[in-house]
Amino acid sequence: MSEVSEKVVEKKSLVARLEEEGDVAADYLEALLDIADLDGDIDIDVENDRASLAIAGGKLGHLVGERGEVLDALQELTRLAVQTSLGERSRLMLDIDNFRSDKKEELTKLAHEVAQEVKSSGESVKLRPMNAFERKVIHDTIQEIGLTSESEGEDPNRCVVVLPE
Repeated sequence: MSEVSEKVVEKKSLVARLEEEGDVAADYLEALLDIADLDGDIDIDVENDRASLAIAGGKLGHLVGERGEVLDALQELTRLAVQTSLGERSRLMLDIDNFRSDKKEELTKLAHEVAQEVKSSGESVKLRPMNAFERKVIHDTIQEIGLTSESEGEDPNRCVVVLPE
């Protein structure tokens, strides 16, 4: 088998495994919503080499929490359910009522503003403490802009520092 063919097979098997993760996670979340007597539609997708689930509809704000802390906990529980079922660690992402997609948009804008500040001042900028999801969005955006960033500190006070060129 050629190297290209092997990569295509690897990619297909990765997508199939991630789709299976999504199905297991959706079943778990569906049961959880039923237990809590909540309505919501679950969408399953594969993006950035990870299973991605989104729950929309109904009154689900309390499943997000004030700053996404409940959503983070539900995501971890869902990852554990998938790991228990499939025997492999899961990196799935969970979004409820577009909280993460809205947050990603907000953080991308922040990263652009900070990058501009760093470029014009030549000084590094340290951002407020963020969770892993928020830090990744900042790091990815800063990298796309052409600057570098690093995380420093320990959770829950871990933050991103954007460095000049």
